[in-house]
Amino acid sequence: MPKLNYKIIFHLMGLLLLFNGGFMLIAALVSFLAKDGVGLEVSAAALLTAFAGTLLMFMTRGHEKIVKKREGYIIVTFGWLFMSLSGMLPYLFTGAIPGVANAFFETISGYTTTGATILTDIEALPKSILFWRSTTHWIGGMGIIVLAIAILPLLGIGGMQLFAAEAPGPSADKLHPRITDTAKRLWLIYVSFTVIETILLKLAGMSFFDAVNHALSTLSTGGFSTKNASVAYWNDKPVIQYIITFFMLLAGTNFVLSYFAFKGKIQKILKDEEFRLYMAFVFGFGILVSLVMYFNADLSLSTIEHPMVWGKAEAAFRHGLFQVLAVITTTGFVTADYTMWTPFLTVIFFGLMFLGGSAGSTSGGIKVVRHLLTIRNAIVEFKRTLHPNAILPVRYNAKSVDRSIIFNILAFFILYMLSWIIGASVLASMGLDFRTALGGSASALGNVGPAFGGLSPVDSYGWLPIGAKWWMAFLMLIGRLELFTVLILLTPFFWRNR
Repeated sequence: MPKLNYKIIFHLMGLLLLFNGGFMLIAALVSFLAKDGVGLEVSAAALLTAFAGTLLMFMTRGHEKIVKKREGYIIVTFGWLFMSLSGMLPYLFTGAIPGVANAFFETISGYTTTGATILTDIEALPKSILFWRSTTHWIGGMGIIVLAIAILPLLGIGGMQLFAAEAPGPSADKLHPRITDTAKRLWLIYVSFTVIETILLKLAGMSFFDAVNHALSTLSTGGFSTKNASVAYWNDKPVIQYIITFFMLLAGTNFVLSYFAFKGKIQKILKDEEFRLYMAFVFGFGILVSLVMYFNADLSLSTIEHPMVWGKAEAAFRHGLFQVLAVITTTGFVTADYTMWTPFLTVIFFGLMFLGGSAGSTSGGIKVVRHLLTIRNAIVEFKRTLHPNAILPVRYNAKSVDRSIIFNILAFFILYMLSWIIGASVLASMGLDFRTALGGSASALGNVGPAFGGLSPVDSYGWLPIGAKWWMAFLMLIGRLELFTVLILLTPFFWRNR
């Protein structure tokens, strides 16, 4: 096995640090404009990060410009770690979040777009720190799009080769044949959606600052809010919640389909099997939850609505659809504590944590396409027991799926469930109760944010033991990077040079 090209790895780490420092400078500008008193500290964090990045790039300027498979795994994993380690500096320098464990947890929760927070009084933070929290979401959200479209298919990770057919490739009907141009188009769509949502939220009654932050969090399916009550703060303004609902739906959809929509290729979108199943899940479960809320006499909507705005039916539909989307897309915004909505709905929401949005979206979780192909493979196996000699391929979008991809997806499922069980067991060994451990592990691994028990939508993660925070940060990372990308680095054969 050839030796690793360490120079290209560290050169790209330097580039990421430089990129991160640039965004921190924007947060510093926000601080000076808002006069929140921490502009110098945020600027120092930005300059230190940018200097470290520039130094790394200078020291590795003579690198060989070839990234092979092994370098790809290292760059993806350590890229997220370098971003998180540098990204916690504004919290530490300003004293907004004391302690490395807390600052790292908050930061990696931002970049992985999990949205779990150790903070108890979010509104007490300086505006520049609130903006930086939302920015970490936005950076991580776009990062996962480029990762999924351009890098993971090349590494053969988690069945993501499926929409390599929808991204880079030689065919004329693909998104674009070059990875760099693919990334540019996706960035343009991502930025456009963010700007449009910001404008709509401002027109609907949010302040400009709140609108920007919530747009950054929505499109990244992150969930950090500027309010302690999250989106429940605007329960008296249903239009705001409908706007966020719509953009959560967009963010959980494959961004390649958004590109097709801009090109007017609507039939291509409607024929996409993952998109159809995703919409069926969203509205099917949304209507189910809404009906249970509406007809359950013990579930008083008056505890959510202050006052009731457009009637009970509308409130049930809005909160039901909003929370279903927030969990399926792993955004994690809340309009109410859904863990209090009857045991039946608690089980439903727990199950939705394992669903995830579409492949090629900013959402976390297992992803709809994996569920679809696992079910289809199971049906094929049933048929094969009756007709052992028949050729029965698994089909997706009218094309036969290679068996290696099916095996990859099945392996991913097993590894995902095993990681969840091990994750919950470790949390339980640290003193967390059964419900909190199971929910916390599922939430961190799926990058959902709110969980159950002591980590419900109205609770902070700040009370967790330090060991539990580091462990959940690890679960967030492996969940966000499709498991294999990180876990393969823990195997001894990966590091052998022969």
